[in-house]
Amino acid sequence: MPRGASGVLARVVALACVAAHVTTMAAAPLPGQTANGNNLPVLGDVARVDLSPALERKVGEQIMNDIRHDRDYLDDAPILEYLNGLGTTLVQAAPGARGETNADYGFFAVRDPMLNAFALPGGFIGVHTALMIAAQNESELAGVMAHEVGHVAQRHIARGIGKEKQDAMIPLAAMLLAALAAKSNPDAAMGVFMGGQGLAIQRQLNFSRDAEREADRVGFQIMNAAGFDVSGLVSFFGKLQAATRMFPDIPPSLLSHPLTTERMADMQARIRETPYKQRQDSLDFHLVRARAKVLQDETVNGQDEARHFLDEWVRAPSRQLQIAGQYGLAFLAYRHGDLATAQTLLDKSRALAKQAPKPGVFALDITANGDGGAIFASLAIDIKLAAAQPKAVQEEGVKLADRARGDYPLSRGLSRQYADGLITTGHLDQATRFLREEAQLYRSDAKVQELLAKAYAAQGKIALQHLALAESYALTGGTMGALDQLALARKAKDASFYDMAVIDARERELQARRRDEVKEQKENGGP
Repeated sequence: MPRGASGVLARVVALACVAAHVTTMAAAPLPGQTANGNNLPVLGDVARVDLSPALERKVGEQIMNDIRHDRDYLDDAPILEYLNGLGTTLVQAAPGARGETNADYGFFAVRDPMLNAFALPGGFIGVHTALMIAAQNESELAGVMAHEVGHVAQRHIARGIGKEKQDAMIPLAAMLLAALAAKSNPDAAMGVFMGGQGLAIQRQLNFSRDAEREADRVGFQIMNAAGFDVSGLVSFFGKLQAATRMFPDIPPSLLSHPLTTERMADMQARIRETPYKQRQDSLDFHLVRARAKVLQDETVNGQDEARHFLDEWVRAPSRQLQIAGQYGLAFLAYRHGDLATAQTLLDKSRALAKQAPKPGVFALDITANGDGGAIFASLAIDIKLAAAQPKAVQEEGVKLADRARGDYPLSRGLSRQYADGLITTGHLDQATRFLREEAQLYRSDAKVQELLAKAYAAQGKIALQHLALAESYALTGGTMGALDQLALARKAKDASFYDMAVIDARERELQARRRDEVKEQKENGGP
């Protein structure tokens, strides 16, 4: 890296390596692999010797707990729901995509200006905002995500550790150290990570290239099974190569997805043998790209650049880009508190989406999943529930959220907006009833517990507030924070006999978890 590179760029490269290195620690395909109905190789028990599926998932969850607390983790419901919807479409199209571990995939976004995507242990797959914005069509984005699914399905992490256990565990442990160090000192984070990686990278690099080729093949099969244009994978390879040329001094060992002419040629040969499939992009794809552009850089210059970028979309010949451009400008206005302008632009975007298309142009139905309805509704609700709105407008927002969650029952974001609206408008008993039901249905949803704590706080129910916060912390890996919240709940004057019994039981469970965590840290050489 050039000496003059900024701290931001150092952090970008460090985080890209931290997250993506796990997809490059892979051995060559093992002898005797069999194939399932989708011709996806199935690994034998040898791959499980040193990293069990349960441990792989646990490591991934620990890393995700740190990532979710990082400022660059993009906690945006429409984007998260879109990525998980697209990822589920890919995985369900090819039964072998879940691999022998039946991986439970989770897809998320990271605010980052570098073109990259990465797979973590246990099926967690991250996509950089820059990659989402740069994808010219949905098949390009699907191709990158399918490639990462290929890494998970083939258990490249477990295979790498199985072959080179000692070498592989060094960078795996360094991942967490670098992720934590990056929050306060990006240059130190780069040093921490390279200190661990440098011991193993040269011996792992050849395996890395084998893993990339294997992920290409698996991703290609998944894309084809899901009905996407398989040329999207190759076209995005071109973008990645162009991005790589922008940073020629970065050592090849730092590139999370080393590109070669051999890989390009292999994919192009496969494309020639595959019937062409034309696939219309969903409107959701372009709307989330617009949101990602607004959220990627929140500095003044970044927001100005986003405005110019979206203005170009409004003037583009593509109707979908025009709709997304207006929507993005509406979202930008909302983020800056200009609610009247946001509502006007959102109305224009929705009206354009409803217009009868010209002959030969794809017709949009914004009430259908994938064609913008839920994303439009989410922004409309946000505008109406904004703190600056009159109470009557906020009440309209609650009614809109209630209708929207009925229209899109799979949207967790819309359900949470409805709950937040009930709290905002003072319907606290209704909010707590709804959230308790949600907590029973979605036991791993930490945000439901956060909202429940907010509702209890507004009601003055202090013990229940701290109990809900304890559950939220426990769900996101904050065992000590959860125990602290239970201690506060115990001290609350309104704690009932039943509350105390719940506190006692939950405290015992979390103390046992904490003892296990401390034991693991000592066994792994931690403090």
